[in-house]
Amino acid sequence: MKCVVTGQPYKVFGYKGKQVRDNIHSADLIQAFDEFYRSPRRGEVYNMGGGRFSNCSMLEAIEMCEEIAGEQLQWEYVDTPRKGDHQWWISDCSRFRSHFPDWHQEFDVRRILEEIYEASVERVPMLRAA
Repeated sequence: MKCVVTGQPYKVFGYKGKQVRDNIHSADLIQAFDEFYRSPRRGEVYNMGGGRFSNCSMLEAIEMCEEIAGEQLQWEYVDTPRKGDHQWWISDCSRFRSHFPDWHQEFDVRRILEEIYEASVERVPMLRAA
């Protein structure tokens, strides 16, 4: 989103841009911390992330950014993936959810990107005038 807003070019590395990542909003993560704080469980380890609720591929993220901003991203594809990069990662938060059933995510990828866009536009005055 930052590159869409600022007009800077972006590079997608490998996997034809179809690599998937999950994304968790800080507010959702803080809510998870609060759930744990209120009812701590000794020795437990949890995976946290956007999970199945909030994930997308690089190509999907680019498309969402362009739709939200109403601007095209200048991007290029580099065939070689980054060293050590995963092609697909979606966190399994089921253990945490089973221990803390009142916790629910509120921010999906689109909502996260919309918030980033709004904050970014405020920081880039030339885009507000456009």
